[in-house]
Amino acid sequence: MTYSDTLKYMYSQLPMFHRVGAAAYKANLDNTIAICKMLNDPQKKFKSIHIAGTNGKGSTSHMLASVLQEAGYKVGLYTSPHLKDFRERIRVNGKMISKKYVVGFVEKYKADFEKIQPSFFEMTVGLAFQCFADKKVDVAVIEVGLGGRLDSTNVIDPDISVITNISFDHMALLGNTLPKIAAEKAGIIKKNGIVVIGESQTEIRSVFIKTAKEKQATIVYADEILALKNVIEKSGGLQFDIYKAKSKETIVKKLLCPLKGAYQQKNILTVLVALMLLEEFKGYSFSASAIKNGFKNVIKNTSLMGRWQILSKKPLIVADTGHNEAGIKEVLKQIKTTPHKKLHIVFGMVNDKDTGKILKMLPQKAQYYFCKADIPRALEAKELAMQAAVFGIKGDYYPSVKTALRAAKKAAKSRDFIFIGGSTFVVTEAL
Repeated sequence: MTYSDTLKYMYSQLPMFHRVGAAAYKANLDNTIAICKMLNDPQKKFKSIHIAGTNGKGSTSHMLASVLQEAGYKVGLYTSPHLKDFRERIRVNGKMISKKYVVGFVEKYKADFEKIQPSFFEMTVGLAFQCFADKKVDVAVIEVGLGGRLDSTNVIDPDISVITNISFDHMALLGNTLPKIAAEKAGIIKKNGIVVIGESQTEIRSVFIKTAKEKQATIVYADEILALKNVIEKSGGLQFDIYKAKSKETIVKKLLCPLKGAYQQKNILTVLVALMLLEEFKGYSFSASAIKNGFKNVIKNTSLMGRWQILSKKPLIVADTGHNEAGIKEVLKQIKTTPHKKLHIVFGMVNDKDTGKILKMLPQKAQYYFCKADIPRALEAKELAMQAAVFGIKGDYYPSVKTALRAAKKAAKSRDFIFIGGSTFVVTEAL
């Protein structure tokens, strides 16, 4: 098989949630356990850090991996979905898994997979674990795909678990209230483990505390330990000082992180508290320069894309993968603080989101270019435009992301702002 043949096999033979939605979701760990057993449990051959949450888990994973890398560890990084290349999902010290490795793995185990009949994600988790074991990584940062309790990644025994935040997403699978969603995410908390919660949220606090108590796990809320001050948005990103929330003592000055967006401030605190706990309880070591360089070089070290990513300056064109209620809310805050003359929004969604909740949040004073990403799960552009009109949002609809973006570029003047988002897949095609 060539690499192209291998990808075609994976995409066509294995149900893929990000393309088709709920039909590809397996509500148990049986297949993943079977795959790990077949591979002689590679997940037991390296240390790991497990990251869940509704928003911010990707950025948090990349920042943690970058600091670990700067501290001299050999680091595996598993994230999803990919934006441009399947191999983005699996990295060792920032370098993508090789095409040769992917082909070899699928060829070797194809017959076994046909017996197990895994989803695309289950097979990819097995591939990642095998790669990290073969490459002898010191530690792997593993991002949850969906939920937590029943996610394929939840077969690891991590040094620390991280839950960034909880908001509404994938309600059909995870539950339609925040406590129900939180209970699913809390499923990554392990017996006698350590868990960092990124944001204190009153209505779900008891869910995490109850699970931690049952598991006899140590639970820490990041925003109760550390806080940011003197936050300045520079051309190179965010610059900030870190201080202890209780004593107000400044512990780090002038940290720089190229990930823009007010929402990244919460992720930064979560990462810093996770690093503190890894040092205190698990014997990791991070110098001040490893922390500073880890944040500063996160894009260089891990090739993170799609987070307030600037594609052009005149006109300003920005893409962001925020795609649920809480994610879009944070993105809109950032749009408001970005200087511009006229706002153009290239926007598409998938058909299993609560479009009404998101559309009513969007600014009416903008020119919209509705589009449909090239996946079966995408919502038709015409349908999205009709739904948006109910909320006083006007714009034209286009058959593809490419044609929508082309129209926006043609209409925009040099001091205007084009924002691209609504769905990870819209951003993927724009990139």
